[in-house]
Order: sequence, then structure tokens, then C-alpha cells
Amino acid sequence: MTTAFDFSFVDLDGQPQPLEQYRGKALLLVNVASKCGFTPQYEGLETLWKEYRERGLVVIGFPCDQFGHQEPGNAEEIRNFCSLTYEVDFPLSEKIEVNGDGAHPLWTWLKKEKNGLLGLSAIKWNFSKFLIGRDGRVLERYAPTDKPENLRGDVEAALG
Repeated sequence: MTTAFDFSFVDLDGQPQPLEQYRGKALLLVNVASKCGFTPQYEGLETLWKEYRERGLVVIGFPCDQFGHQEPGNAEEIRNFCSLTYEVDFPLSEKIEVNGDGAHPLWTWLKKEKNGLLGLSAIKWNFSKFLIGRDGRVLERYAPTDKPENLRGDVEAALG
């Protein structure tokens, strides 16, 4: 059986990051963008990360420029924006695609595991979120409009 821990990503520094390193932890995976109406959710994501990381939650942001060209920056610009504007210190991947032929394999798998609204698999916009259990399986998929602070109950349940 495939789990999230079978995948890896490349971080903003160009270093491969196998999700295997997080085996036994719960993951919150989010496609993010710096110039989106939902960008203030970085604050809520950082709060979840700080509040729950000692209990085993890992938040990972995946910058994506597929929706309205809302993540135009390079790795350094993304890092600077996130750290200076929202004091983000959770892991961030290099810029990826979440839909189409160039979609990152992790995101292709996530979409197959948990359909979105009306049973559609495609990611509709920035700040779509997936909660992964400690066993590496997708527990829940959240819309961009679902605020991070409203995920606390599900995060608590995922952490056991």
C-alpha cells in the first residue's frame, strides 16, 4: 500500500526531503502562494505548527503558481516573504505544480486518495490542504476557504 511516506519533495534550498523522515507523525500538506487572498492563512498554519509540532504535527507548504500567477517568486523571494511577513518556519518545498501533466507525484497521489468538492480530484485553488495520519494515509481534504484554526479538532484526532 502506498502512503505519504513513500514520497519526497525538494525544499527551497534544493535539498531532497523524503517524507519517510516524518514516519509516525501527522502531516498537514498545503499548496501555498504569496499573492493570494488566502495568503493570510500562513499565520494560522504557523500557529498550528508551533502549537502541535511537539506532539507530532508537521506542516509543509508547497508553493504553487498555477492559480492566477499568485506565486511568481523564486525560492529566495518565497523564503523571504514567508519568513519576514508571516515568520513561517515550517518546511517549504520548491515551487511545484499540483495539477496537470507536471503535477508533483505526491499531489497526484493526494488527489487520488481524497476527492474534493462534488467528487472532483483537481485542486481548485491555493491553500488546499490535506491532513495525513501517523500511518501515512490521507484522513481529510480541506478547501482553500477552510481556515487552519478550524482544523484543530481534526489535528487533535490525528495526533491521538
